[in-house]
Amino acid sequence: MTETVKLAGAGGVVVDLVRTINANRQYLSEVDGAIGDGDHGINMSKGFTQCGEHLAARGALPSLTVALGDLSSALMDGIGGSMGPLYGTFFLSMSDTFADHTELDKSLFYRALVAGIDSVQEIGDAKVGDKTLIDTLVPARVAYGAALEEGKNFRACIDAMVIAAEAGMNSTRELRARIGRAARLGDRSIGVLDAGACSCFLILRSMGESLTHLLDSATARAA
Repeated sequence: MTETVKLAGAGGVVVDLVRTINANRQYLSEVDGAIGDGDHGINMSKGFTQCGEHLAARGALPSLTVALGDLSSALMDGIGGSMGPLYGTFFLSMSDTFADHTELDKSLFYRALVAGIDSVQEIGDAKVGDKTLIDTLVPARVAYGAALEEGKNFRACIDAMVIAAEAGMNSTRELRARIGRAARLGDRSIGVLDAGACSCFLILRSMGESLTHLLDSATARAA
C-alpha cells in the first residue's frame, strides 16, 4: 500500500473540511447553545465558507500547504472571538510544517499535528480537563504518536487519532468548564459537550478520511 500523499494534489482535503463544517453548522450551534452563545456553528461556517470561495476563485486547486494557508487566513479574518485565532494558528502551523515538502507521510503529518497543537496551547491557557478543544486535540496527538512509535502504517495512525479525538470530545460532557464564558456557569456546565471540542473532532475526522482516501487512490493507481 502507498504510504505517501503528494501535497500538490491534496488541496481537496481543505475543500472537504469546508463541506464538513457547513454540514454540521446547525449541530455545532445547538451544542454551543447549551452553555454558550449558540453561534459556534454559524461563525465556523462563515470562516470556512470564505475559504471555500477563495479556493474556488483560484481556479486550479492548490496544494494542501497553500490551501491550509488560505483556511488560516479566512478563519483569522472571518471569525470573531477566540476560535478564529485558535483554529487559524492551528492550520497555519500545519501549513508551515508542510512547506518545502512535496510529499506527506505519516511522520510529517505527526510533526504538523504537534506543531498545530503547540501553537494553540501557546496562545491559550487551556489544559486537558478544562472542557475545550484541547480535550480533543491532545488525546488525538498522543494516540497518533503512540501508533507511529509502534511502527503502524499511515492509515492506522490516522485511525488511532480519530478514535482518540472522539473519546476526548465525549469526555468534555462530564467536565466542568474552566475556560471562557462557560466557566461562569460552574457546575451547570457539566452534562453537555464543549462545542469547540466537537468542531475539532469533526475537523480531525474529516482530515483523516480525506487523507485515507488519497492514500487509497494512490495505491490503486500504483497497482
